[in-house]
Amino acid sequence: MYGEQPSAVPGTVRWRGAGAGDDHEVRVLPDGCMDLMWSDRGGLLVAGPDTVAHLATRRDGETTIGLRFPPGTGPAVFGLSAHELRDQRVPLADLWPAADVRRLAGLVARSPYPGRVLEAAALDRLRAGPGPDPLAGEVVARLRAGRSVAATAAAVGLGERLLHRRSHALFGYGPKTLARILRMRRALALVDAGRAAAEVAVTAGYADQAHLAREIKALAGVPLGVLRPRRPDRPIAAA
Repeated sequence: MYGEQPSAVPGTVRWRGAGAGDDHEVRVLPDGCMDLMWSDRGGLLVAGPDTVAHLATRRDGETTIGLRFPPGTGPAVFGLSAHELRDQRVPLADLWPAADVRRLAGLVARSPYPGRVLEAAALDRLRAGPGPDPLAGEVVARLRAGRSVAATAAAVGLGERLLHRRSHALFGYGPKTLARILRMRRALALVDAGRAAAEVAVTAGYADQAHLAREIKALAGVPLGVLRPRRPDRPIAAA
């Protein structure tokens, strides 16, 4: 079981996952985000930005609470560049002082609202520092709208090389990779809305339906037909 709701942290999602029945794998797709997570078995963990799908095991009876920070916000919360955590899951104690992490873990474990405890900790970190770099939101908005890297760099007043370096620090990878991930997320949202694959390819900015299929498989690790099983009213792309 899995659910999401808006968080008190701007732009952030609070989520909860609970295992019911046998242990099973969950395919977590790349989205440019970083997560702060707590589980009753694994403690406090940080999920860095993924370049490809991450397979996580959801164990029977285990509950995980998390905050999913929007692209570019995680570095301001965790205190390091996103590329240092790319494709990694690390204990929060590796990033924050051990005493702070022990205190936070105790508060989360005892609270009937553990997500709100995580939110308070994240807000404290953001208020204590300069906050998220406003460049992140500008870059994400333009790339999500289908703008090229060159056009995005020009719009934010940076050369392409400098945008690449800033993107590594903010998102964990360069703007071209981020653009591919954002385009995939848009395509999947269109598929979930019932749009035909050929229409999805055009609307999301792929060259054709075959290009859509290749990109989905490259980033998600499985074909679109496996990722989003066919419903009677929803055609799928070829694998």
